[in-house]
Amino acid sequence: MSISNPKKVSLAVAAAVAVPTVAGTARNKGGVYNLMSGIRDDDAGVRTKAWQSAGQVGAAAIEPLAEVMVDKELEVARAAKRGLWKIVRHAGRPGAADEKKAVVGKLIELLGDEKPVPVRREVLWMLSEIGNRNSIKPIAALLSHRELCEDARMALQRIPNKAALAALKAALEAAPDEFKLNIAQSLRQRGVEVPGLDCKKLIPTKKTNVKPL
Repeated sequence: MSISNPKKVSLAVAAAVAVPTVAGTARNKGGVYNLMSGIRDDDAGVRTKAWQSAGQVGAAAIEPLAEVMVDKELEVARAAKRGLWKIVRHAGRPGAADEKKAVVGKLIELLGDEKPVPVRREVLWMLSEIGNRNSIKPIAALLSHRELCEDARMALQRIPNKAALAALKAALEAAPDEFKLNIAQSLRQRGVEVPGLDCKKLIPTKKTNVKPL
């Protein structure tokens, strides 16, 4: 086949690429709409079926589900939270690097000050399972948050990369005295020796007459 007009061919190729993209966007919107309708349904069976299917909808559903997670209707809020976890674990499966990256990006957006504390706390634990290098700085920023510092510490402890470990080491230097022991414990769990900050669990609280063998 001869190419008589390269410009027309380029436009045709661009259109062919654009059609699947537009169709994919429409499917995502439809998937999110159907998911959220099911999550808000009065029927428990419908809600269950909805949150169990959330993994297939993916990152596009994270923000809508997070908003509903604090709904005044307890069962609706619970279904939304289960849906979020379904997405996280689905994205964390082997061979789904692109999905995982997209989900992590959306979760990081939910750590902002404008989001409710219960949502941010749940997101920290989600990131503790699938968080990547990009999530370390936003998590570490919450080590100084009065209500979320423990959750942030545990998330960094569980994320298996050097950046998380470095964040914990940096936090140890800056933390108030009452929080240093907690961070030191996380560092020990990561195999780091922390002299001068003994674990309180190893310090006897009562005198004893028991002598070592």
